[in-house]
Amino acid sequence: MEAHDRQQSVARADGEPSDGSFILEMVDVSVRYGAVSALESASLGVRKGEVVAVMGPNGAGKSTVLKGIMGLAPVVAGQVYWRGERLMSATHEIVKHGIAFVPQGRRLFTHLTIEENLEMGCPYLKDRPEVRRRMDSVMDLFPVLYQKRRDLASQMSGGQQQMLALGRGLMASPEMLLLDEPTLGLAPNIVKEVFQTVALISERLGTTIMVVEHNIKGVLDIVDRAYVLDTGRVVFEGTPASVRETNILAEVFLGKVQHADPDEP
Repeated sequence: MEAHDRQQSVARADGEPSDGSFILEMVDVSVRYGAVSALESASLGVRKGEVVAVMGPNGAGKSTVLKGIMGLAPVVAGQVYWRGERLMSATHEIVKHGIAFVPQGRRLFTHLTIEENLEMGCPYLKDRPEVRRRMDSVMDLFPVLYQKRRDLASQMSGGQQQMLALGRGLMASPEMLLLDEPTLGLAPNIVKEVFQTVALISERLGTTIMVVEHNIKGVLDIVDRAYVLDTGRVVFEGTPASVRETNILAEVFLGKVQHADPDEP
């Protein structure tokens, strides 16, 4: 069966948001870096409270999905909607809408302490008691951050640094968290801990999460739905069970997906 027959499109033909069930939605979004197409008419949606995975081989456009939402990639066509309204703000303003981005590679301020790194997650917030309240809440979720709160980030292990990166993202009290490869470069036992933490954030805080992840088995254990990308196109959408029941992952990783001709009626 061809890939485009398996895809369950979330967008209407007129390019407007679909049925209003998605808190965040990408509608026919294309991203190009010069002559290189990173996303091609991609449509994805996330409902409030869901944990949704974006999967696919290297170069499929997974991270570009998150960057397109955050205004960090050149969107040349299509729209991103947040709560049914077009999301057109500058990147630093998008955080104020309730969307936080935890980039690949953690990108911590290694010369700052754990507490100082957490504060960088809400630099616009001038209410010091509220900053303290949020920090206490994050440290309650991540006890290791409390234990090491006065240590430099450079003194933490890779797994601990990832917890700090997640905690920094939560300092904005986001409705939605975008995670780009949160387990990249981590040891298998730490990978499991990170996935457990992501599930805990969803369960305890009710945070909506979209996660780009290469660890397919681990991420399918914690998500409600998954999108599979191949060469910038969404080729499959469904539950973890439906992903496991098909050959879609084997096909995209082996380069066997048949793409529809965009000029076909």
